Amino acid sequence: MAVFNGLFPVLPGKEDAVKAFAAETVGDRRADFDALQARSSITRESWAVQETPMGSFVLVWFDGDVEKAFADLASDDSEFARWFRGRVLDITGVDLGTPPDGPMPEVVLEWRP
Repeated sequence: MAVFNGLFPVLPGKEDAVKAFAAETVGDRRADFDALQARSSITRESWAVQETPMGSFVLVWFDGDVEKAFADLASDDSEFARWFRGRVLDITGVDLGTPPDGPMPEVVLEWRP
């Protein structure tokens, strides 16, 4: 298992859309989200909205098979995955269907008791 910590920009005026997306993901679309998470062995995930002087960001943290999670989401052609990628693109401008230009975030400290 690995940990992913990522920061995604929120496009101007999309702050409420982030909250609606999160609510729908764990609400009406929960079964599909659970199935997606299970395929990548994701055991826990959280999203937080952080407002900064540079704009708002969504902080995403999850524990699981990070590479598989992103590869599966990029290649999954299910209605849910297409909807999920579309919402992320609309809200953040990030296309989860294409590999990132740079490296994945590097975890530099992880503490456990």
